Amino acid sequence: MEYQPVRFALPKGRFLSSTAEFLKEVGLSFSGYDAKTRQYCLESAEFPYLSAKVFQAKDIPVQVAVGNYDFGICGLDWIEELQTRYPASALVSVANLGYGDGNVCVAASEKLGLSRLDELPGGGAYRIVSEYPNLAEGMALDFRLGEFRIIPVWGAAEAYPPENADLAVLWHEGETELKAQRLVSLAELFPVMAYLIANRKSLENKDLSQILGRLSPRFVAREDTSRAAREFFRRDRTALKPVLTGWQAKEIKLALPDGHQHGPTTQLLERAGLNFRGYSGRRISRRPVSDLDWLGIKMIRPQDMPLQVANGNFDLAITGEDWLREHLSRFPSSPVEKLLGLGFGGVRIVVAISQDVPADNVDDLRSLVQEGKLAPIRVASEYVNLADKYLRDNRIDPYKLIPTWGASEAFLPDDADLLIDNTETGKTLEQHRLKVIDVLFRSSACLIGNKDSIIQLGKEEKIEFFLAAFRGAVLQ
Repeated sequence: MEYQPVRFALPKGRFLSSTAEFLKEVGLSFSGYDAKTRQYCLESAEFPYLSAKVFQAKDIPVQVAVGNYDFGICGLDWIEELQTRYPASALVSVANLGYGDGNVCVAASEKLGLSRLDELPGGGAYRIVSEYPNLAEGMALDFRLGEFRIIPVWGAAEAYPPENADLAVLWHEGETELKAQRLVSLAELFPVMAYLIANRKSLENKDLSQILGRLSPRFVAREDTSRAAREFFRRDRTALKPVLTGWQAKEIKLALPDGHQHGPTTQLLERAGLNFRGYSGRRISRRPVSDLDWLGIKMIRPQDMPLQVANGNFDLAITGEDWLREHLSRFPSSPVEKLLGLGFGGVRIVVAISQDVPADNVDDLRSLVQEGKLAPIRVASEYVNLADKYLRDNRIDPYKLIPTWGASEAFLPDDADLLIDNTETGKTLEQHRLKVIDVLFRSSACLIGNKDSIIQLGKEEKIEFFLAAFRGAVLQ
């Protein structure tokens, strides 16, 4: 019997190793899919019609829902995030696979003195920060929070309460981790178990019996823990009083980056003679401490910094110029500006396409689209606003933007035609048989600031202190 091709979307990140072990146990392993994997495209040794691609977990439900993949495995958190907003999508949660890690909860600062969500005062406008904005909105409606505002972030939601948010909807490993962040869980929404998901049309139109036969012995029933958690939140509440912390008293508020920029930023701070305890060394904190009593510091994602500086939550931040330009492409009148280039983290923001596509520059690309050979052209990028501006400026139309959350090169050539991404050396693009046909700009780390803070009486001198310290460090 001849089977139709079947495509699997598999996760990177925290579920990679456990998913690889699970697939091996059920006889569906993919060669090269392990903790050391550097491949994105995988083939099954046993089933010639079965292939897989590796994605960031957040992208998997979307890719399965739109029909690019028949099956996927990812955490329940990203499934719920998609289905909360698009309940009628073609995504089907087939089964819990019986392994997982951590929980999604509603958390607040321990300074509030609360232990349950039904103790939360009401009547105010709650600020809710989350990398799950759809889940956060659904939670607020389910729990009848009344007036609220969602603050979407790329991650590090735990750094925001209580000064920049009242509540956080986030994933955590356990109470010990929350306590280390000075947070307390007010409601556990659901455990983040690995789920098998499928595209509804694939289930209806393809013979998937062989694959499901291997997987089904490991299926476990799903327990709806979120519904039970909602039931106790049913009473009148009084207004939430602002929580005053030492953060409000800090005259200058600085955001420092986590992730890839953390190490180089640590070295920069050392050269500048700045000692921020909790940012370097073994014990890393989302709230580093400085000997400067007028300085408040938080460590957050570089992608979130321009918007947070624009909103006045921080006066200064160290981020990449790429994320500053991404922000300004969407908000051209934003009060955020580059103050100083810091000389590390250099990358190019490039336009790349498969080596098999007969285009060597943007003019060739435009011709292919106009001739209907790549129309609409599918463009994958973390920089959706930069990508949108680039396509419009170069008269490439029609196009379809595909937002991604990292590992964007995995999308080409099957799930996207064009990539707008950052690259340091270009080797990763070459390994995936991609070629650069244009360069938008070169980006490196920079110090950004809020224009209003820079001229504010009492802040100007302290901001100049940082500029002088960083200038000296850059010149060393």
